[in-house]
This record gives sequence, structure tokens and C-alpha cells, in this order.
Amino acid sequence: MPAPQVIDSHCHLELKDFGAEREAVIARARAAGLRHFVVVGSGSSLESVDNAVALAEANADMSAAIGIHPHDVARMPEGALAAIERLATTHPRVCAVGETGLDYHYDHSPREEQRQAFRQFIGIARRARKPLTLHIRSHNDPARGDAHGEARQILVEEGGTEVPVVVHCFTGTVEDARRWLDLGAYLSFSGIATFKTGEPLRQAAALAPADRILVETDCPYLAPLPYRGKRNEPAYVVETLKVIAQVRRLSLEDAGALTTANTRAAFRLPG
Repeated sequence: MPAPQVIDSHCHLELKDFGAEREAVIARARAAGLRHFVVVGSGSSLESVDNAVALAEANADMSAAIGIHPHDVARMPEGALAAIERLATTHPRVCAVGETGLDYHYDHSPREEQRQAFRQFIGIARRARKPLTLHIRSHNDPARGDAHGEARQILVEEGGTEVPVVVHCFTGTVEDARRWLDLGAYLSFSGIATFKTGEPLRQAAALAPADRILVETDCPYLAPLPYRGKRNEPAYVVETLKVIAQVRRLSLEDAGALTTANTRAAFRLPG
């Protein structure tokens, strides 16, 4: 049986994570059916941004999403916002701004700085007319804050729904899913949807409109079953695709075609 077509809508192919194996990792992904990679450069420095852009320049089946992760906005280098806006506005291989958003689970950067940076990146996306890819994670204790609710409020206040919005590695509740979908957002599902604890995500994937579902690895993190605990890589996105196919009662081939079309629409990818 031929491999299903699929796009990894969010992967970090950093040299620091894959080293000399990176080309072999990419080759395995293509053999597994990967048609395109959205390579995300969003670390604590512009090195990650430059790496994502360089990969997109060198590979016709890659596009770059660029930003500074919510974890790192307190350490954002001087000039980073201007450099990211320049690339987002002018570089033909940059397909999205982000990841950006709010992370109240770890609080690696103060929350007010996360909010301010999120507003700034929404502005960049609007001016560049590029989609936004969001990292939104609440704390396990609801009393510690609702990152999903606050992020939706900021998005609306800043006019972020004027561009396509992808909630990457969706980890909210079913109600969060409904509220993001009400704003017109896409939901991207990672390997967490394969975990025993991933039932709320599987429910969200089942209820979402067919044209609003994406799949991703977020590699090198969050390897799906049966690879959990190992370094993740784009080829493993097929395991998440299997879960989407199951909950939506689709063949693997049809689930691949569906999520591929959705990812191309969300990020305005070629093909």
C-alpha cells in the first residue's frame, strides 16, 4: 500500500537536535509520504529563525514559520521583532508568523511580557498578511490562569482573526476547541492525540469541521505512540494521522488528503 500524503504542519528541524542525521530524517519523512514541511524557527534567538528560513530556501517542499516562542520573549534579542517582520513581509519562503502566544504551564517568561509580545506578533502578521501559528498552553490547575481564554481575547482585540490562525499542538479542552473554531481558527493535532490521556483531543478532532484539522509532530518533541519517549521526527506524523482517520471514520488515504488540503489552505502553501 502506498504511503498516504501528509504535511507536517509544525516541526523544528534544528541542527542542535538532529545534527548530521538531519538529512536522513528528512529522507525518511519523504519516504513516509510527507509532501511538505512547515519548519518553525522560534527559539530564544534569531539563529533558529535563520535556520528555518535557510531550510525553506534549500528545499522546495519546506516553508518557514518564524517568531519567538512565549518561553523566550523575556530574553528576546534586540532587533528581533524588526528582523522577523522584515522576513515575514519580504521573504517568499516565509509562510507564517510564530509560534507565538501564551504559555501559562511553565511561565518561563513573565505573563505580561508574553502578552505584550503576542500583541506585537499579531501586528506583524497583519501587516505582512501572513497566517499566525499559535502556542497556547494553560496550567493544569485552572486556578493558575486560562491561557486559551486570554489568547482568544487578545487575538480579537488586536484584529488577529483578519489572517488565518492555526492553534498548533492543540492541548485545550473540548470547549476550548469549540471557541477557537468559532473564531475561524484551525486546530493542529500532535502526537499527544495518540496518548491514553489524549481523549479530549480526540473528541476535539472528531467535532471540528472537516476543513479545520491539521496534523503535526512538533518534533523533536512529543513523539506519538508507539515512539513515545524517543526523539520525534516528521515521519512519525503518520501515527497522528491514523488517530484522525479513526475518530473521523476515514481511510488513512482520505485523512491524509483532507489534512494536506487544509494545511495548504491555512498556510497558503504551493501545490
